[in-house]
Amino acid sequence: MTKAEVSELYKVMFTEYPDLLSINELRHMLGVSKHKAYDLINDGSINAIKIGNAFRIPKINVINYILAA
Repeated sequence: MTKAEVSELYKVMFTEYPDLLSINELRHMLGVSKHKAYDLINDGSINAIKIGNAFRIPKINVINYILAA
């Protein structure tokens, strides 16, 4: 998939979510448990940023994860 195609998908996928997601928002997007959301981050399937005690996940990383599946 080209960068332009991913850019277009970014504009239409998950438009109701912010660009930087919380674990709870990630859970709702993927329909997974809290434990599974942390597993996806900890095993490197979805890249996240740790700010203080909380993870923040760029929405583009979730879209890339879905496209790779």
